[in-house]
Amino acid sequence: MNGVATASALNLASALRGAGIGNQAVLSVVAKTPRELFLDAALGHKAYENTALPIGQGQTISQPYIVAKMTELLLESKPKKVLEIGTGSGYQAAILAQLVDELCTVERIKSLQIQARQRLKRLDLHNVSFKYGDGWKGWANKGPFDAIMVTAAAASIPQDLLAQLGSQGVLIIPVGQETQQLLRVTRYGDDYRSEMIEMVKFVPLVNGDLA
Repeated sequence: MNGVATASALNLASALRGAGIGNQAVLSVVAKTPRELFLDAALGHKAYENTALPIGQGQTISQPYIVAKMTELLLESKPKKVLEIGTGSGYQAAILAQLVDELCTVERIKSLQIQARQRLKRLDLHNVSFKYGDGWKGWANKGPFDAIMVTAAAASIPQDLLAQLGSQGVLIIPVGQETQQLLRVTRYGDDYRSEMIEMVKFVPLVNGDLA
């Protein structure tokens, strides 16, 4: 990052701390990750605003607060192997890849997946596996996972994702349609316990894949 971007990223991390994000590792990664890399050049000047922005194909790059909050929640269980559903721009994947040993990420829109892969390569992040496919189905042959993060809102919790959680694995997922709740679901054997974190707004998690 250049000096201006670095200062802006540090200011963003400071703002997130003020908004309640307490995990210093998350804040440090936000402060050093060039969010402008994940946006069209025309939106680069908005890269360090705490707001969601369009990335094409009807998708968005999530608000930095939500990225940090979901990451903080996921890290509480100290996961090593993580599945992300909805690669999108690749920004959330870039944050996660710097904080966990292994990241698997699934995207249903091929053009977005290609761009995200190129961006993470530019950042020299090589602990990420990419899959083009239906996020509702997860990535069964890579599981089980210590944690799963879903970056789009599901009408209901996908059963395939629950099945791919390891013992005491954690699923972070927004659920709902017009009104959405960010849930943390923890697996205990064959039982799952759900906790509502806060109200959120995401694009929908759509079935199927799209070229």
